[in-house]
Amino acid sequence: MTIHTFVVAATTATALMATAASAADCAVDVEDPFDLEAAQINEIYDCLKDAMAEGYAKEGDEVASNFRSWTVSSTRPAVAGAHGNRLLQTFANDIAAEQYLKFAEEGVKMPVGSVLAKESITISKKKKQARIGPLFIMTKMEDGAISETADWLYAGIQPNGKVMKIKQSFCHDCHASYADQDMLAYPLEEVRVGN
Repeated sequence: MTIHTFVVAATTATALMATAASAADCAVDVEDPFDLEAAQINEIYDCLKDAMAEGYAKEGDEVASNFRSWTVSSTRPAVAGAHGNRLLQTFANDIAAEQYLKFAEEGVKMPVGSVLAKESITISKKKKQARIGPLFIMTKMEDGAISETADWLYAGIQPNGKVMKIKQSFCHDCHASYADQDMLAYPLEEVRVGN
């Protein structure tokens, strides 16, 4: 082993341990995510945000690698009850941002090419620990492209960067509850940007 190879291997191992430590060290003192206060949520997010972005981007997915440069829709993650009671933070690409951030409740029609990426954090009740959850992605396709989902393509990226296998109807059956909002759910009112 050359000195260069050793240094690269040692640097990689240190980076991996730092990432693993940051994910493992995010302890929480509640069992139910709905019991978290805003300051606790901010601490959890600060603890996981770098490892989250790095993990999602690991396999080179374009959305997972770039979503953090998009417009964030909330002042902090929040538990809305959907997506398994995870802490959620949604980012909108340039095409989606203007319409999405209106948080309109009826007559919404998102432009083709709109992409929303929703970070998620899971609270483990048994271990009282915060863990990185999937990155959930919605992409608005051309009119008529996927009529059974109102032209939304649902996707997800695992915390290790691998693409999730997602049954479109599983996602859409819930999002269909928001038909007047073009199938969009929004962050809780108290954390929406502009409120």
